[in-house]
Amino acid sequence: MEMTIQKLAQLSGVSSRTLRYYDDLGLLKPARVNSSGYRIYGQEEIDLLQQILFYRELGFKLEVIKEIITVENFDYKNALMEHYKALMEKRHQLDVMITTVTKTISAMNGGIQMSNEEKFEGLKEKMILDNEKQYGQEIRQNYGDTTVDASNNKVQQMTEQQYEEVQALEQDVKRLLKQAMETGQADSDVAQRAAEAHKRWLMYYWPKYSKEAHAGLAEMYTADERFTSYYDKEQNGTAQLLRDAILIYTGMDI
Repeated sequence: MEMTIQKLAQLSGVSSRTLRYYDDLGLLKPARVNSSGYRIYGQEEIDLLQQILFYRELGFKLEVIKEIITVENFDYKNALMEHYKALMEKRHQLDVMITTVTKTISAMNGGIQMSNEEKFEGLKEKMILDNEKQYGQEIRQNYGDTTVDASNNKVQQMTEQQYEEVQALEQDVKRLLKQAMETGQADSDVAQRAAEAHKRWLMYYWPKYSKEAHAGLAEMYTADERFTSYYDKEQNGTAQLLRDAILIYTGMDI
């Protein structure tokens, strides 16, 4: 099967402009260019586009997708199985959220009674889903699927009391960082207490703790603007201070 770029765009729902952009990136090259200058795509390119769109749906950046699909002996079948597992997990999380929202609406309208436990289960699923959507690609790339899946499982097993504790710890970290910003000294007592509180906060999510992983996460706070903007929301430089404080706390060089 062969088709022009317009036909492939119509089939896939991806614009011709995007397909040309993929070509320029070296992500998806046409099988050939005909005598009229039109890009022509074959079955191999169609299958490859499917893989690219699956990875995009899972939140992967284009440069990362390119690294994955251009590896020697790329295994299409194995990739599809991984997509399937990831999508089934996402569907499960969405199903739980939909059920929770539906029950909540019914309860508010005087219908079914909804227990706090049911509300809480939906809240945990939302936490996992939001985290995967916003940071999933980076944390899976840095820590691996096994570690991230174990972390998600730990959240799913979290009790309501533990959830309240971790929320309180998150506020403690912010409060201590605000105090530490008055001097801006990462080695101050209050900054080191913020790093310690941050470690205790992490332990509600991580299956196990290591100084190296803690320091690696701290580096992401200044390397990734999404993390930086979260901590710098009230005062610029807070993410940098937390990063430096954690590196001191873990014994890593700044």
